[in-house]
Parts: sequence; C-alpha cells; structure tokens
Amino acid sequence: MTVNQWIKTPKGYVVVSLVAFLLLASIWSLDIRGIYNGIIAVVVSSAVDTLCSRIAKKKRMMPDGAVITGLIIALILSTTSSWYIVAATSIIAILSKHLLVHKKKPIFNPAAFGLLLSILFFRIGQSWWGAFGDLPTWTVVFLLIGGYMVTNRVNKFPQVFSFLGTYFILLFIMGIINVGDATDALRSPFINASLFFALFMLTDPPTSPAKYKDQVIFGILSAIVGAVIYGIFGGLMYLFIGLLIGNLYHLLVPKLKNATIIKPGRLIK
Repeated sequence: MTVNQWIKTPKGYVVVSLVAFLLLASIWSLDIRGIYNGIIAVVVSSAVDTLCSRIAKKKRMMPDGAVITGLIIALILSTTSSWYIVAATSIIAILSKHLLVHKKKPIFNPAAFGLLLSILFFRIGQSWWGAFGDLPTWTVVFLLIGGYMVTNRVNKFPQVFSFLGTYFILLFIMGIINVGDATDALRSPFINASLFFALFMLTDPPTSPAKYKDQVIFGILSAIVGAVIYGIFGGLMYLFIGLLIGNLYHLLVPKLKNATIIKPGRLIK
C-alpha cells in the first residue's frame, strides 16, 4: 500500500487529523510540550504494539492503530504530564488491546482504557488540550471538519448523533434541576472534550457496532452512563466509563442474540 492509498483509509484520516490538531494546538498556545508528549506516546505505543504482535506471532502490520492511540493519549493528557506517565498510560492502553480481546479484536477502546486507569493509578490531569478547549471558541471548526471526515469514512453518524443528542439533552435537564455541576459540562472546554470524544474515540470501528440500530443503542447507552456519572460524581472519568460500558454492550449483544432460547417442546436459536 502506498502512502497516498494509506492516507485515504479510515486510519489514515484519523492520523492526519490528530497530527494536525497536535500541531495547531501546540503552535497556537506556544507550548511544544504537547508535541514532546505526542512523540513519546506514539513511539511507546508503536513499540509495545509491535512487541506484542511478535510475541503472539501475528502477521506484521503497520502499527497505525497504536499511533492513533498514542496521539489520542497525548492530546488528552495535560501537557505538564511527566514523560513516564505518558509512557505508562500508552503501555496500559496497548496491553489492553492485546490482552483483553474477543475473536482477535480488542474489547475496550485502548485509549479510553489507558486514560481511565491513568486517572485511577496516577491521579494525573487531563486537559483535553488537543480539542482546542483553551483556544478561541471558533477553533472548534477544525475539530468538526476533521471529525466529519473521520465519521463519514467509518460510517458512524448514527452513533455520533445519538450520543451527542442524548448526552446534551440529559445534561440540559440535569442542569435545570440542579443535579451536580451538569451546566459546567455544557461549557468550554467540556464541550470540546465531548466533541473530540464522540468523533474520534466513540467511532473506533473494532470496539463499536457497524449496524445502524446497534450504533444508536451504543451511542445512547454511552451517553446515559457518562452523563449520570458526571452528574453524580463529577471528575474526569465519566466519558471513558460511558464508552467502556458501550464496548461491553458491543461484546455481549451478539452473544445474547445468538443465545439458545428454550421453549416448551423445542429449542430455538
């Protein structure tokens, strides 16, 4: 596959978009620490992914999935995060991709899994700086353009719209009845984080459904779990927990559909 052909693949679209976000946000904020973290996360993720693939004797492939995971981690972790925290988060994410699998596919979104555990283990800050939350409001246009291209390429619009619609409606209602700090989640940088999350993490093909009906349920479920957790507990984990619950739904639904139903006198598949 040539470079031009690879760029036109879904993973190519994601990598190009995330690298553009990394450079734009870093240059605009005059802070290159995010670029350093991006290099660390990508190198570590790719190295661990390649090592795990060799141990498992898998066919050698370009570690573009690991590159995407590393870029997402770097764009979400605070630019002040220590290099070893960035590296550890990347290692956890890639190990989950290889160890927590079903039918040779990861069960959980690797970046979400690694970032969630990094909060629990290291108590680190997650600024979502790569979603332009600290930049002028209009810069969200870059996020929407890149997100549209990716979502269109992987055919996940029902999933994205069902998530964002349910998520914002719930937060609006919770804000009206004064549940937690729900109104804060409707402001920048939380809105930027939600858009980045929906467009670049929720849409991960291996860990989310392909059929439109299942996409809608997946999006609604992830939104409900995330919004409720934010309303009750606040903090930074709500989006990741919502996505991981959605990942479990994606894993279990096919099994439930194919389960044997026992009825009087016969077995029905």
